Amino acid sequence: MSGSELAGGQSFGAPIIGLTTYLEQAQTGVWDVPASFLPKVYFDAVNRAGGIAVLLPPQPVDETIAARIMDGLDGIIITGGKDVDPARYGQQPHPTTDAPRRDRDAWEDALLTAALERDIPFLGICRGAQVLNVARGGTLIQHLPDVIGSDRYNLGGGNFNTNEVHVDAGSAIGTLLGERATVKSYHHQAIDELGNGLVVTARSDDGIVQAVELPDHPFAVAVQWHPEEDAAEDARLFAGLVDAARAYRKQKA
Repeated sequence: MSGSELAGGQSFGAPIIGLTTYLEQAQTGVWDVPASFLPKVYFDAVNRAGGIAVLLPPQPVDETIAARIMDGLDGIIITGGKDVDPARYGQQPHPTTDAPRRDRDAWEDALLTAALERDIPFLGICRGAQVLNVARGGTLIQHLPDVIGSDRYNLGGGNFNTNEVHVDAGSAIGTLLGERATVKSYHHQAIDELGNGLVVTARSDDGIVQAVELPDHPFAVAVQWHPEEDAAEDARLFAGLVDAARAYRKQKA
């Protein structure tokens, strides 16, 4: 392997994709400590699509720090995780809403804002779609069973359910996936009032928003489902992000 290649055949010219991470109490061996982590399926999906994955753990942040991080990235993924603090969209928490992770909320909001200001390609996954919507002034349905009367989107116990979504054929997601997609769901919240500038580009048969985009951005896509869970068979969303990141990298070179 030449000095210009990475393990797996990736060149040093491959786009660098940042992925936000969890920050939770974690146990490994004799250690039980607060730790940053992310399921391997996320960065496997980025690697499979031709990108280089860099993990971005929650930490103190301001505009200068967020800008410095974005200077080193060609794309970013806001990953899944705990519920967004309802105070961010002017609501009291529902009894089922997670205890707030304000450090992660602030971290991802700052990174997302810096990415969008620079036209850096962005993919939001589950929580990431909700972070995007709230950052743009939108709100969330805090507990979907109250609205739709079922747990079809969250079976619990770490078991992903399969749902079908209907996609706008003219959207970025539609270009990648076509007009229908079978997806893996694990969420009890969803987008309610739409954030500024966002366009809904996918819904399920009960009307729940399943994807949004910023049409005036080169690639700003967020989905309510978990494409990393079946990316070994279908990595088209990640390929779309990596292709957009590659174009961004060439443009800024």
